[in-house]
Amino acid sequence: MAPIYSFPILFLFCSTLISPTLSTTRKLNALVQEQPLVLKYHNGALLKGNVTVNLIWYGKFTPIQRSIIVDFIHSLNFNRAPQPSTSSWWKTTENYKGGSSNLVVRHQVLLENYSLGKALKKVHLLALSKKVTNTLPTSINVVLTAKDVAVDGFCMNRCGTHGSALPGRGLASRGTYIWVGNSETQCPGYCAWPFHQPIYGSQTPPLVAPNGDVGVDGMIINLATLLANTVTNPFNNGYFQGPPTAPIEAATACTGVFGSGSYPGYPGRVLVDKVSGASYNAHGINGRKYLVPAMWDPETSGCKTTV
Repeated sequence: MAPIYSFPILFLFCSTLISPTLSTTRKLNALVQEQPLVLKYHNGALLKGNVTVNLIWYGKFTPIQRSIIVDFIHSLNFNRAPQPSTSSWWKTTENYKGGSSNLVVRHQVLLENYSLGKALKKVHLLALSKKVTNTLPTSINVVLTAKDVAVDGFCMNRCGTHGSALPGRGLASRGTYIWVGNSETQCPGYCAWPFHQPIYGSQTPPLVAPNGDVGVDGMIINLATLLANTVTNPFNNGYFQGPPTAPIEAATACTGVFGSGSYPGYPGRVLVDKVSGASYNAHGINGRKYLVPAMWDPETSGCKTTV
């Protein structure tokens, strides 16, 4: 299971401890040139072609909250939105081997009665991911937990995870899954930055969430990250750098970057809605606006943003 960490918080914390002078920085830059980040391809299968996405909603989500997330997934392959668009962001995945990944929402399961309680562990997430049975090899089961559900490690060292499960009960073939939690009431400064002030570092004003929901807009960032990581490294033998147990993947390679000119604690230059003041960098279906993370581009070996 590959977790998604809140790296901006780590960077913010480090930046408060290390503040080199301009002259020192110039000397260091003269001595050391930053090498481009390269995610190595490990010759494994990727999720390409038509990819089914099944959503398992655990806990209470409003219809509006569900529609924000469903519209986001539909936006990934919706080519008629104004630029910059969510689909143009997703097209970066086509630069990985195998061509395009066309995501389509197929099944949705509502589990509003908290049948496994409100404190979940990894084994519970795996069980929830199997609530949709007979999934295809090119499918992703996404578990979304409500704001009042605690998950082991959530807010402490991860905001979501992705992984794969072997064939067995509920699975006809090896399948992939994602978990993302709503951090609104538990740790918005950790898992919903930059829509909330960070836990550490510079306390600059947060950005206004484009859909008016700090928790769900934060989930969009983490879901976008994990969807990109999943289609490019579904079975831990695709594109990544570092050890397989803690890989740097397509979007986690660019954590904290949302626009040009970004640096630790500053998400970069993004677009601002003139009416609502909300910040975004991608248009979606049904007039939606989203903030999506930068993604590593194999063609340039760099982090690619929409703006």
